Amino acid sequence: MERAKAIQDPVHGNIIVDGIYLDVMDRPEMQRLRSIRQLGLGNLVFPGANHTRFEHCLGTYHLSGRMASAIGLDREDSDTVRMAGLLHDVCHPPFSHSLESVMERATGLDHMDLARSLITGKVPNHKAIDDDLFDGLPPIGEIVSREGIDPEEVCNLIAYPDSASDNLDSFMGKNDYFPSKDYAHQIIHGPVDADQMDYLMRDAHYTGISHGTIDCDRLINTMKVHNDRIVIKRGGTTAAEGLMVSRSLMYTSVYFHETTRIAQKMLVKAVEDSDADLSQLYLWTDSDLLQSVISSGGKASNCIRRIMNRDINKKAFAVYSADMTEDVASRLIEFASEEGSARLEQEISDQSGVDAFHIGVETTSRSNLLSTMNIGKTDVSIMDDEGKIRSLTRFSPIARALQSRNPYSWAILVSAPAPFRDQVEKAARKVLGL
Repeated sequence: MERAKAIQDPVHGNIIVDGIYLDVMDRPEMQRLRSIRQLGLGNLVFPGANHTRFEHCLGTYHLSGRMASAIGLDREDSDTVRMAGLLHDVCHPPFSHSLESVMERATGLDHMDLARSLITGKVPNHKAIDDDLFDGLPPIGEIVSREGIDPEEVCNLIAYPDSASDNLDSFMGKNDYFPSKDYAHQIIHGPVDADQMDYLMRDAHYTGISHGTIDCDRLINTMKVHNDRIVIKRGGTTAAEGLMVSRSLMYTSVYFHETTRIAQKMLVKAVEDSDADLSQLYLWTDSDLLQSVISSGGKASNCIRRIMNRDINKKAFAVYSADMTEDVASRLIEFASEEGSARLEQEISDQSGVDAFHIGVETTSRSNLLSTMNIGKTDVSIMDDEGKIRSLTRFSPIARALQSRNPYSWAILVSAPAPFRDQVEKAARKVLGL
């Protein structure tokens, strides 16, 4: 009889983990995720947000299996999809998305490409200090392949493989196509995928925000495959609208929250200013990072200790989306990148006399400033009663409105420690001509 465990989850109830998935779940690469906060520094704003990437990966594994069953995948495809759901965030850096760009610069790979390298054994799977525990531990890919799961297929699902078509209109109504199993990819990365359903519900649960309510049962039960793509039958339209509402409001109220973004900027600056070797950041926990940066001393240590004591920089200047004009957008757009933000921080520093290390600039995206932004993954496919496929936006005025809704409440945030706030505000206004 195959081994199995029932894990009690506050979001999904019992999650059954069995066989090879139990073996992978107990691996050090997965256990590290117990010490990676899902929302990074979000608990500074939402005290209950102490949930981890480990829980999220279990939830994604669970929903991936349910979706695979709902659309009738065979055993081989279902096993591959569930493994991809379990491992999709295995290489997230400490504090999750906060340090993704830092890790990418340090390693040359983003967390999805690093996952491929980790699973296939191209990079170490544990820190040197743990050699006494894990020396000789084979790569994850080696043990899953023994169970008939192709590790390369798992990695392809994790690392954003090319879709058969990213344009919904290009496949509507067509019957002559070349099957690519794109539906499997869409379970992990798609308009209605296991990853986002879990993180929206889980993040809402732990932050206490009510916007994350999603009727995932209805969504899953109305899924089917059409021309290699996952579509929702018309009976699931309201549930799909609910997903879009949840996503839009959670981005505004949680993921783009001002205080969290200011604290995140402080964290990035502290890590970059430290002398820590970040080449194996994908193996570190949150506490590993904090200890490393604190031990480096200087400004970086001071900044990290301030964050830990919730001494967060203050908002010195902001332009809010509701007040945006074309003229203001044209002034801000040159700074809408990491390089642009760093340049603006230096210009404000030169004008104010405040060290650029203490100045944080957060900007919305170029596409948002150009009024072309949507949150992505919004082109949900709906199958009507006659079997025709249409975008959700053709059925739903709510969906049309949400695609153009700005998820940022702000266009630019400039922050600084409280003693420097006034001089930084004056300098920011002068540099930006506002």
